[in-house]
Amino acid sequence: MPKLNEAVIKKTVARCREKGIVIPTFAQLADPAKVPDSVKKKLKGVGLWDVDPANLFRISWKNDVKSGLYGGVNFLEIPSELTGVDARIIGLIGKYFPTGAHKVGAAFGCLVPRLVTGEFDPSSQKAVWPSTGNFCRGGAFDCAVLACTAVAILPEEMSKERFEWLKSIGAEVIATPGCESNVKEIYDKCWDIRKNRKDCVIFNQFEEFGNSLWHYHVTGPAIEEAFSKARGRKSRLAGYASATGSAGTIAAGDRLKKNYPLSKVAAVEALQCPTLLLNGFGGHRIEGIGDKHVPWIHNVRNTDMVLAIDDESVVSILRLFNEPAGKKVLKSQGLKEAFIESLPLMGYSSICNMLSCVKMAKYYELGKDDILFTIFTDSVELYGSRLKEMHQEHGAYTELQAIGDLERRLRGVGIDHLRELSYQDRKALHNLKYFTWVEQQGKTVEELNALWDPEFWDRTFEQVTEYDKMIGEFNERTGLLRETAGAKK
Repeated sequence: MPKLNEAVIKKTVARCREKGIVIPTFAQLADPAKVPDSVKKKLKGVGLWDVDPANLFRISWKNDVKSGLYGGVNFLEIPSELTGVDARIIGLIGKYFPTGAHKVGAAFGCLVPRLVTGEFDPSSQKAVWPSTGNFCRGGAFDCAVLACTAVAILPEEMSKERFEWLKSIGAEVIATPGCESNVKEIYDKCWDIRKNRKDCVIFNQFEEFGNSLWHYHVTGPAIEEAFSKARGRKSRLAGYASATGSAGTIAAGDRLKKNYPLSKVAAVEALQCPTLLLNGFGGHRIEGIGDKHVPWIHNVRNTDMVLAIDDESVVSILRLFNEPAGKKVLKSQGLKEAFIESLPLMGYSSICNMLSCVKMAKYYELGKDDILFTIFTDSVELYGSRLKEMHQEHGAYTELQAIGDLERRLRGVGIDHLRELSYQDRKALHNLKYFTWVEQQGKTVEELNALWDPEFWDRTFEQVTEYDKMIGEFNERTGLLRETAGAKK
């Protein structure tokens, strides 16, 4: 734990009191039953994307968009009639977070520990969010709530919806060269900011353990709850697949490994940039997953498999799920209308994750009692411009194309482009961190070696207890919960 900066904490407490900001604990985001009644009362009058402090309490998998409060975990099961495999595939839905993507949780996990320890001063410093898309959106949202300036860094080739929203919320936007896989250019911009802008604090999702901490304690339990609700008498939690990205989301797999030790965890990447699979490189179109390096916070010792998904399959299936011709073909396959209408819940990285589960199911020969989990990170709302671009480039989408995409790119997914990892394979991936993090980003060999020790991760994830205690003390100092509770009486 860092040393507390009491002078900054005192200023931040006053700022939060002035703006009516109560900070949720990690435990409350995992279990909204613990959220104070006064906060729940306020939430009823606040829209899901509103820049309102109450929406910090909606950084949860359990938002009920109908009531404005909470319900069960939001998830969508993909029927076997669509996938062609017997195993059940379930994805947690990211659309029902503020900003429409679950990355707002990762941003919260990185920001709040620094806020309550005084490492970040929102009254005088800007928060820098290096990202391949949704993380900087989440960070910008959190900053807007705190009325401080966000600096969003993302590749210039990301969808225009991301840039438009960032500017609308008041973020300073820096577009770096390249596409989704150009993470090195993002890091270079961070170093430039460190050297030349003393008013900035960088929240690097690829190395901030608050990212994986949030997923371990919030996403992991949400998967377990969804499994409890969806399971049958003989069901097995067979595995979990996650595009690596910053390696925060895959940390939910660490939680699952604790409670379901026979489950398999798969790290997913684009075939056009198979860094984990082949030490490869390249550009790709699956926005939101990042690559060309092994993130510092990826506990590769817990990764059972790496697999790659063709980005052409992802963009084609986006059309299949959203174009009229595609929907008509899906209906002809006997899929229910309600399910077809739910498919826009899945954006590029969501489709990538779904395909990875199909690939896992075939490789491990999973049956009807096996359930695979993944994350549907964001929805088609962030890719409307991509659909227009494909229409302009390739013309109208036809039923013949839809049938081809369904059979070849979804049901036809094979067990190629994957590798089940031995102990030495995992150690080799761990060692790849050296070239990014020690040679380029200032980490030490001793720090790198520490990441191979399972006890390091246990200690890291246990820090949430102390953070929640500090959040509670911080809120007590603002007096806001105490006053609302008193007013209610």
